Amino acid sequence: MLVTPDVLAHTSARLPDDVDPQETAEWLDAIEAVLKHGGPERAKFLLETLIAATERGGAKMPGGVTTPYVNTIPVENQPQFPGDRAVERRIKSIVRWNAMAMVLKANKNTNVGGHISTFASAATLYEVGFNHFFHGKSADHPGDVVFFQGHASPGMYSRAFVEGRLDELKLTNFRQELQPGGGISSYPHPWLMPDFWQYPTVSMGLGPIMSIYHARYNRYLRDRGLAQTDKARVWAFLGDGECDEPESLGSISLAGREKLDNLTWVINCNLQRLDGPVRGNSKIIQELEGIFRGAGWNVIKVVWGTDWDELLKNDHTGALSRRMMEVVDGEYCNYVGRDMRTPDEVKTGRLISEEEDAERRGQYIRDTFFNTPELKALVEHLSNKQVAALKRGGHDPLKVFAAYKAATEHKGQPTVILVKTVKGYGIPGDGGQGKFTTHQLKKLTVQVEAVPDMKPEEKAKRQMLAALRQFRERFELPAISDEELEHIPFYRPSADSAEAKYVQARRAALGGPQPFRNNQFVPCRPPERKNFERLYAATIAGKGQSTTLAWVNLMTQLCRDANVGPLLVPIVPDEGQTFGMPPMYKTFGMYSSVGQTYTPVDKGSLSEYRESKTGQILQEGINEAGSMASWIAAGTAYSTHGVNTIPFYIYYSMFGFQRIGDLAWAAADARCRGFLMGATAGRTTINGEGLQHEDGHSHLVAMTIPTCRTYDPAFAYELAVIVEEGINAMYVRGEECFYYLTVYNESYDMPAMPGEEVRDGIIKGLYPVKTVRPEGAKLEVQLLGSGVILNEALRAQGILAEKYGVASTVYSATSYQMLRKDAIECERHNRLHPDTTKKTPHVTQVLGNTKGPIVATSDYMRALPETVAPYLNGRLLALGTDGFGRSETRKALRRFFEVDAENVVVAALYSLFQQGQLDPGTVKKAVAELGISPDSPHPWTV
Repeated sequence: MLVTPDVLAHTSARLPDDVDPQETAEWLDAIEAVLKHGGPERAKFLLETLIAATERGGAKMPGGVTTPYVNTIPVENQPQFPGDRAVERRIKSIVRWNAMAMVLKANKNTNVGGHISTFASAATLYEVGFNHFFHGKSADHPGDVVFFQGHASPGMYSRAFVEGRLDELKLTNFRQELQPGGGISSYPHPWLMPDFWQYPTVSMGLGPIMSIYHARYNRYLRDRGLAQTDKARVWAFLGDGECDEPESLGSISLAGREKLDNLTWVINCNLQRLDGPVRGNSKIIQELEGIFRGAGWNVIKVVWGTDWDELLKNDHTGALSRRMMEVVDGEYCNYVGRDMRTPDEVKTGRLISEEEDAERRGQYIRDTFFNTPELKALVEHLSNKQVAALKRGGHDPLKVFAAYKAATEHKGQPTVILVKTVKGYGIPGDGGQGKFTTHQLKKLTVQVEAVPDMKPEEKAKRQMLAALRQFRERFELPAISDEELEHIPFYRPSADSAEAKYVQARRAALGGPQPFRNNQFVPCRPPERKNFERLYAATIAGKGQSTTLAWVNLMTQLCRDANVGPLLVPIVPDEGQTFGMPPMYKTFGMYSSVGQTYTPVDKGSLSEYRESKTGQILQEGINEAGSMASWIAAGTAYSTHGVNTIPFYIYYSMFGFQRIGDLAWAAADARCRGFLMGATAGRTTINGEGLQHEDGHSHLVAMTIPTCRTYDPAFAYELAVIVEEGINAMYVRGEECFYYLTVYNESYDMPAMPGEEVRDGIIKGLYPVKTVRPEGAKLEVQLLGSGVILNEALRAQGILAEKYGVASTVYSATSYQMLRKDAIECERHNRLHPDTTKKTPHVTQVLGNTKGPIVATSDYMRALPETVAPYLNGRLLALGTDGFGRSETRKALRRFFEVDAENVVVAALYSLFQQGQLDPGTVKKAVAELGISPDSPHPWTV
């Protein structure tokens, strides 16, 4: 019978009573005949045609986004398991033991944490992958990319230990990387373990979104002829609770739309979050199925283990399938985690054996789940212990293998595998299998019979040993003796054992180790200088340009560069019109996996919207997180695929670090390289946009990321020098960093590059731009500006000279972050090497021997220039844009935030007064003359 009881059960739960069973039977017979003789595709066509006709007739049709709460792959379609199940189970048990031992040992004396339960629930999911699916990098395979669930990391380390890739000392030093001999990190951290992990997946939600854009980027590399990636599969492992993170599901429609059949997600549905059930009152698997099917994914459910196959086969009326659908997730958790002792036993502390627990649990499930005579009859041949042992699908390698095989063979859609498991599977004790405290479990505790006058530490020891014995017996690890248990030993089978040989043979067959990160960097040729020199020249007087437009012009030239042009990856989140990028659209095209199947409305114009299968630009729509995920994929391709793609992600600066800050940290962890371009930057340049669009803090946030080099260029030639240096640093010299540059939408005359002598200062973060010394000047100040506000410093220089006879030098502070980094490195060297020649920071070299006070003005908060104040002997007075933005003109905003030329002049005169070089009356007079209101409220309070 092709129309199975589970289907009938599913539909009967959603439809009214059948008023004509005979007619229903005739329709079912008809569709069975079509399936038999015409095949599934013909049946699908006929049903869709019928549904369309029914809807036209006025009937409201159900959405049909979920299927019965049973395995997607019927048992008769299950492929033969190709491995040695007995050996694989022994290997999995050993891996389980070492993963558990690693966390217990780490917490025995140090309390550094760790997670036992996540891997315990997912061990089968990973072992099937390691033995049969996860490809390593080899001569004929680029290697799969696996986004391992971060909290399951102990299992990956344990596996690597069994394979001989990690030694016992490393496992002993879990979460203690600074110990002698080194250690291993808490979660997947490529920065801390550069030859092991590829991508970080904690914080939660980052792995899923990165995996989608990585799979799409693999297609981009292939379609542009940069790398052969067709064999590479992207796997992402995540938890059901993790799907509540917006990043987890926020971009799944892209994967469906792009038909990314090189992407497989495995969602471990153990039904529990940290604080309890994921969907206690409903079903997370059904919810996720509907979401993913609606987004165009192929969905495979692995709900029940092999033990259920016979029960479902005998479920002729669909009663069991109906009951499976009725029971909510909170109740499924209760079946596993419930304390089976009576209230009196709990009160008196009486213990029950594992056998008694299984007997009672089986009876409870028989009474409450199999709760009708018809259902009870299905399990009457099973003992209570057998009923209690009925497995969920995620703990059955046959079911998991079938799902993985189907996923890797499916074409035209990404696949999500929804796997039902038990949190903390197999872990004994009070916080063990299925308990709501399982996630936080760091120690094993099994209740033991009380002994008079037993000390707490002795009791804890006995409880742990009892738990370890239970764990050992459950997973049949006789090689670990009772005498060894106290030390929680690691176990690795001997090199000539069946398990060791099997592990090595399977990884060899799959091309090599996983996880694995490539550290062989092959530098690219440096870009040709001529492509930067175009920005060295001055603009025509009165016909200035913005630094954003200068960047667009530079990118247009660089994309044609013989050495790096094809490697450039411009990325934009639907703001290309604002940034002046449309001419690039026509010239280089926007990537589309299907090309362009329509005629754009601006066809034939200079800025024609052109999509192409070989397009170079990634236009990501209104999606900063997705754009950042693409940037990470492109910026790590030098390692993952051996291709030095150079991403430039340009976006509204306000919607950068503060919006996708966690992804920026993940990028640093992944040793990402590339350029982040914070456009329409600053708090006073994007006039008219209001509070939330004006950025006065991105440089401060960027400074928190150690590998990020931040720059705020004012002139086109500075931008050219910084970009050239960045490409050479990252892709020629191989330095581990990425760059953040702010560019502006305000046009002004760009001066010519003074000469090669300024290059070093631009890169280091500070250099002199202009000195004005009026005749007879006795007073002198130093003025610092950056970005567009450098122009205000230059204007202030003129006012100081003309109205007050004060000499000054204006400096371009291209990077306070680089100045501070250099300064703290010098300070540390001097502190730790007091007997060697003292190092002097660049900021002190430039300003240390100058005269008078130093005034810094910035479009960012005062704290930014103040980061270099400790190295200037108390001479620095910083002005900045502290406070909320507002919708105003640039001129009004700069006056309001007190960063315009007039306020710089007053700050300079006041600083001279502070040094005793000027009387207060001159300062007061200047305040009045320059139209500054001395009693206005603080900008940051208004």
